[in-house]
Amino acid sequence: MRAGRPPGTGRTLRVTTRNASFQQWSALLTNRGKRQRAGEFLVQGVRPITVAMERGWPVHALLHPDGVPLSRWARDLLDRAGGTRVAVAPDLLHELGGKDDDLPELVAVAGLPPDRLDRIPVGPDALVVVFDRPTAPGNIGTLVRSADAFGAAGLVVVGHAADPYDPRAVRASTGSLFAVPVVRAGSHRDVLDWVAALRGQGLPVQVLGTDEDGEVEIAEHDLTGPTVLLVGNETAGLSAAWRQSCDRMLRIPIAGSASSLNAATAGTVALYEAARQRRARPGSPG
Repeated sequence: MRAGRPPGTGRTLRVTTRNASFQQWSALLTNRGKRQRAGEFLVQGVRPITVAMERGWPVHALLHPDGVPLSRWARDLLDRAGGTRVAVAPDLLHELGGKDDDLPELVAVAGLPPDRLDRIPVGPDALVVVFDRPTAPGNIGTLVRSADAFGAAGLVVVGHAADPYDPRAVRASTGSLFAVPVVRAGSHRDVLDWVAALRGQGLPVQVLGTDEDGEVEIAEHDLTGPTVLLVGNETAGLSAAWRQSCDRMLRIPIAGSASSLNAATAGTVALYEAARQRRARPGSPG
């Protein structure tokens, strides 16, 4: 069996040794290049797998422990799976599950989506988050989760950065990775060209940076229109190129002995403020 090429709906295969398929799945755990070349990544956990299936994500294979009784949840998903069903030796599946103690009931092999900015729906209320060169996969997953919770249209990960399809990012998103478009962009210029095209179509997109030394407090700036909200790298903040491209730099006021906020936390606060302002607009449903 070759991983990533489901031979047919409903077919069940078995993997009992460290064969080529298992080695490929194992590489998807740690090797970004292998994920990219295979066009696949692993999904671990009940909620992420459930949301991926509910959202119609391309699931190439569902792996389950061979000879182990499964819950109704797992049986139902296996019955609905359109890709290959694979019974894997429990000790091997444990290695793919991402937890030290528990044997997973299911691990999904999902297809990577294309990195196209036009996957992000835009309109008069569009709110898009851009994460500049994040280094921690967990921060990407957390920010995707916040983007989902506060109504953002999508998240763009820019530059040399951690991978949103790293299992740590997928787990931290708790399924939101499959509900909110996440796109990887090579540089800030790719995003700015996209913004320029939207402006050319008559959409007045504002590009706003976040920084502890921003010129205005975030609550004092209007976030109700189409907005691209920038969150900087965990250590260095926004790049100089991004700072020069912002329409305005916003700050989140903090107190106490903390010198700054975690990048994903700062992004979450900014997303909450945007959602709060939008709910407070006259005529808004919230």
